[in-house]
Amino acid sequence: MIKTLKNTDSDLEVLANLALVMWNKHSVHDLIDEFSKKMAEGKTQFFLKYENGEPVSFAQCQLRYDYVEGTKTSPVGYLEGIFVKQEYRRKGYAKELLRACEAWAKGKGCTEFASDCEINNEESLRFHISMGFTEANRIICFTKAL
Repeated sequence: MIKTLKNTDSDLEVLANLALVMWNKHSVHDLIDEFSKKMAEGKTQFFLKYENGEPVSFAQCQLRYDYVEGTKTSPVGYLEGIFVKQEYRRKGYAKELLRACEAWAKGKGCTEFASDCEINNEESLRFHISMGFTEANRIICFTKAL
């Protein structure tokens, strides 16, 4: 079962605990606050996947109005994050979550959907290609202190 989260949902902590595995430089409370704020703006949606009552995966998508590499329209639906617990992978759950994100974005008027991954994340690259994404560009970003 996939659950579409609402801002007042008690599953926000469940979502944050799953997200913490992927975004481990945050705390559960920081993620709950961030997710609540994003959902309140109305431009972000989270989906939770359950198997036999256990949360096993999630996806975050949002509307991006700034330029998105390789796209021609605005807003663009954007996959911000997707995670499936290791023992539940290869069951089609990520695909199911992605489809929910795409349907949400389409319902918001988007005609394009995009995503990204770290340049060395081969598993994510394979997932995106297998889901019909086309690679738009590769970049390396730089920073320096002033």
